[in-house]
Amino acid sequence: MTTSAIRDQMEPAVETRPTRMATSISLAHHWLIGMRGGERVLEQASLLFPKAPIYTLVASLEKISERLRSHRIVTSPLQWIPGSARHYKKFLPFFRFAIPQLRVSPGTRFVFSSDAALIKGLSVPPGVPHVCYCHSPPRYLWDLHDTYLTGSSDLGRMGRLLFRWIAPSARNFDLVAASKVTRFIANSNFVRERIQRIYGRESVVIHPPVSVDDFDPTRARKDFYLLVSELTPYKRIDLAVEAFRRGGRKLVIIGDGSELASLRRKAPANVVFLGRQPFDVLKEHLETCRAFIFPGIEDFGIAPCEAQAAGAPVIAYGVGGALETVKDGVTGIFFHEQTEEAMVAALERFEALPPFSPAACRRNVEHLRPAEFRRAIRNYLETEFPDFFSGYAWPDETAGLDEGSGAA
Repeated sequence: MTTSAIRDQMEPAVETRPTRMATSISLAHHWLIGMRGGERVLEQASLLFPKAPIYTLVASLEKISERLRSHRIVTSPLQWIPGSARHYKKFLPFFRFAIPQLRVSPGTRFVFSSDAALIKGLSVPPGVPHVCYCHSPPRYLWDLHDTYLTGSSDLGRMGRLLFRWIAPSARNFDLVAASKVTRFIANSNFVRERIQRIYGRESVVIHPPVSVDDFDPTRARKDFYLLVSELTPYKRIDLAVEAFRRGGRKLVIIGDGSELASLRRKAPANVVFLGRQPFDVLKEHLETCRAFIFPGIEDFGIAPCEAQAAGAPVIAYGVGGALETVKDGVTGIFFHEQTEEAMVAALERFEALPPFSPAACRRNVEHLRPAEFRRAIRNYLETEFPDFFSGYAWPDETAGLDEGSGAA
């Protein structure tokens, strides 16, 4: 898909009342190659700004939602390279050169970016406010730099040498880009602390949207545990595989990623890998699993929230975003050492407890509905930027905006 083809997208299908502000806002997101948590945040922002163009490094239109495709999508020069949307992570050495080439249009008066990488460094005209919804300072450059280097099975020796060489300049680019952001919004208190520590910037917390109403919490539970994740080193799927090897309990893993082949080779027969699955399969498993397994450190963690929306308790490593979304002893339990022994002990403790209430799990995440997220973003922008948003004609929230996600 060429850049020109992506730019020539149809006008937004969602209409809003005429306003002089409607076409003066630009959106940005690191890359558009699927529909995960970050893209769901962007999708909700796109409902607030239905005429805004979206600036991104690379895009695969067939892998994103119709809502996002309805926007004019502007990509960087990396889009011209064959296979870039499939192998975008390998182009990290070029991000700091490609991103400044993304220049928002001269008529832009406000920029809202959704970022877990370096897209916050796109070119914004002087004096134009830029609010960055930060999913995380890029983990592979900061806290999890060593984990990424030593744990990723697809880097290879030359890839590791190259990454070590470019990481310092990429970190510097990220720091400079962060210094130019007007305001930060963090997706969790865990990320707020990281934004302060890494960038030296304050931020407010607005939790990301969860499609709570897509799930039925009343279905009968079956005798299997569930893990849904991108299969990358820092997610610690290996920990779950080894813990479930010990007790012979059935674990179903849904997801794809660089570690899938390696994990499959090592897994016992009671650990089943389904790969990436459509939403109906994910929904079925979330609504019927005995419990959801969450072994890694996440900045927020959409999947355990979806599990609770489906009535499933969560067994989680008690660090990071899970501490903000799981109530220990009410909607799940924590283990506090990231070891096989600690996870096995947590499983045994979970099975000795009375059944967790699906209704309590559901209640715990109901405040994360997409409409609540849009309302929080709107209130924040009106409070922080009254000169710009006073009189802004927001889309009509009663016009039947769909809450469902419809994708895994």
